[in-house]
Amino acid sequence: MTEYASYPGGPQGTFARRDDGGRAAPPPHVALLPVVDLETGAVVAVSAPAGRVTDGESDVDRAILAARATARRETLLPLHVALRASTLADDRGMDRLHRTFMSVGRRPGGMVISVSGLFGGMPPQEAAARLGRLRATGYLIAIEHAADLPVRFVAEVAPSVLTLDPELTRRAPADPWRAALVDALVSLGRRTGGHVLAPGVVDDEQLVRLRGLGVRLAQGPLLAAPDWRPGMPVAVRPGPRETDRLGPRVTEFMLPAAVMPDTVTADEVFSAFNAEPTTTSVVLVDPAQRPRYTIDRTRFLLKLAGAYGHALHAHKAAARLADPPRPVPRTVPAVAALRAAGDDASRVYDDLVVVDEVGRCLGIARVGDLIRSLADLYI
Repeated sequence: MTEYASYPGGPQGTFARRDDGGRAAPPPHVALLPVVDLETGAVVAVSAPAGRVTDGESDVDRAILAARATARRETLLPLHVALRASTLADDRGMDRLHRTFMSVGRRPGGMVISVSGLFGGMPPQEAAARLGRLRATGYLIAIEHAADLPVRFVAEVAPSVLTLDPELTRRAPADPWRAALVDALVSLGRRTGGHVLAPGVVDDEQLVRLRGLGVRLAQGPLLAAPDWRPGMPVAVRPGPRETDRLGPRVTEFMLPAAVMPDTVTADEVFSAFNAEPTTTSVVLVDPAQRPRYTIDRTRFLLKLAGAYGHALHAHKAAARLADPPRPVPRTVPAVAALRAAGDDASRVYDDLVVVDEVGRCLGIARVGDLIRSLADLYI
């Protein structure tokens, strides 16, 4: 399999030209759906459903269309793209996909590869190895229909997202044994650093019951209109989260980070914040996906809003207005991460950057989420 990490990447932060209204809608055949965090009510990613592949079109082609569509929207929200497991064995197609992502400013840390199909005709060990290679490059991994796969395989892959099939989403709230299956996946995700995603949520009762089972992420008609586009609101109220009484790890609170290269200008970061009102910070990373700086939304916008702020800073490096990152290893307990947040009194509420064993950015943890959930656990 091609070693994707060997490529330094193409142009960064490059967005396609916008229309006169400043918002270029994606092509009609590229649907974009929000992935909603049920705890905060925020959109934390967008996904391009797999849909039906037409003659002469591959799922790689559809993933490329989705990446270009979100580039035109100038959104920093992580993008879920769907691939069949068999596509992982297509080295040439995966190489083309990686190069295209980089050329439109989509670094691996801002992409979620959502894989479907039972091993794609490969031995389980080979499928796990190929997924591991993608993860080592920096991509986040999602497993679709996770309940249909062997638990041992899912645990070995340790995906960031475990996606239920729509039928399980529909029936679990009223069916005890299916609810137990969802509960088991939630528990597995907590221990391997992933979240469960429930697609196809259609009514409030279903949403409440899924929350009660510990499901963190959701999609569906209840949450967004069919014509939803990045930047538009979603219809969900923040809700409580079920917590592990033994004490959760920080990865349970981890959300995808808004990632940009450390060479971007302040104007590019300003455009990204304007495009996504729910983005609280931007992580600037080096070519190896290691965080170099973080930019807090409030402080950054205040600096640009000051006298001559935009004129002074817009076309210069955004790193001039950034702060050092506050990294926390993904293995630490959330309580320890919260203590680390208090080390700098001037930045107590800045987002923490969750990193892996070699220091690469995996996501962020919002201090407010840690405080709220740990208060529920210990008080």
